[in-house]
Amino acid sequence: MALELVFLGRLEDLAGSSGRAVSFAPSLAAVIAALEPDLSAAVKQPRIRYAVNGTLVQGDVELREGDEVAFLPPVSGG
Repeated sequence: MALELVFLGRLEDLAGSSGRAVSFAPSLAAVIAALEPDLSAAVKQPRIRYAVNGTLVQGDVELREGDEVAFLPPVSGG
């Protein structure tokens, strides 16, 4: 099975798409480590937030097959 990754805002530009399916990884840290170097560095920035299946999480969390992991940059509005 796989995980679904979702990239929002400027992270979508870095990733080249708003989402992708990736092979299962057991933790958020493992997912981030498997990303391309520039994208991995960008999602490690302190202002980036993470959501698993629509719930904000902090730190390294365990993942289950089929989870959706979203990377959320700071929101700017107008």
